[in-house]
Amino acid sequence: MSKSKIFIIILIFILGLGLFFWNDLLNIYSEFSLKLPQIGEEVTNFLSKEVEKVILTPPPLRSGADNPQSVLTQKGVINWTNSQRVKYGLPPLSENSELDKMAEAKVDDMFKNQYFDHISPSGEGVGDLVKNFGYEFIVIGENLALGDYKNDEDLVQAWMDSPGHRENILNERYQEIGVAVKKGVFEGRTTWLAVQHFGLSLSACPSPDEKIKSAIELNQDKIGSLQTTLNNLKIEIQNMRPKRGELYNQKIEEYNNLAVQYNNLVEQTKALIYQYNNQVNQFNECVATGG
Repeated sequence: MSKSKIFIIILIFILGLGLFFWNDLLNIYSEFSLKLPQIGEEVTNFLSKEVEKVILTPPPLRSGADNPQSVLTQKGVINWTNSQRVKYGLPPLSENSELDKMAEAKVDDMFKNQYFDHISPSGEGVGDLVKNFGYEFIVIGENLALGDYKNDEDLVQAWMDSPGHRENILNERYQEIGVAVKKGVFEGRTTWLAVQHFGLSLSACPSPDEKIKSAIELNQDKIGSLQTTLNNLKIEIQNMRPKRGELYNQKIEEYNNLAVQYNNLVEQTKALIYQYNNQVNQFNECVATGG
């Protein structure tokens, strides 16, 4: 048999073998062309968290002293409080009218409902009080005192001698103060009630842009929806027979176009998350250092 005849026979055998396994070859090709890109991270895991708001309320301070000539003043308590801060190398606090109103409301409520505590009989505390007065805060503190202190200096010194109240007065994170002092009948006896409110306002630190966070959350929903569509489309293509023809090619093209959209959306979302996280970190650093 001539070499040319042998070559033709071998060629025919190879072509026949290729036709026999044609569907298997198409299946292998489709498996490689339909792999979902490895970009399905849970982007929610990348979001930084803002520090939680802090409320500091040491146990109320009650004096047993009997000073018939006791006189307390709002301005005097603020001045002596700032004198203590300056003494220990801290900047004085600025008087805030909203904090003054909050402190006055607290004094009035304690006299009215005859209690001496950070939490009222109705269950409201300083956190509820700031909401009622619209004071947006990062850190808030409340000092309470009951009794006939000799004067403003004596009252502030009593707070300074109490570890928890001293920490409030000398807290380097505070920037503002509000004070109220009133004389009235408490538990059947005429005496003084005093309230200090300390605050670091939310406006002291630049808050992260909520529009960016909303855009991230919206994109996350779209990413989840696209991923579901891609997975369903992949299963549909894998189950198609035969794996050729116009309809099959249309499905492949549809899948590839959606995969590109998916990739682009994930990258855009990562960029937004990076931007938002930077803002959160700056906010947290500002809170930690007191503005």
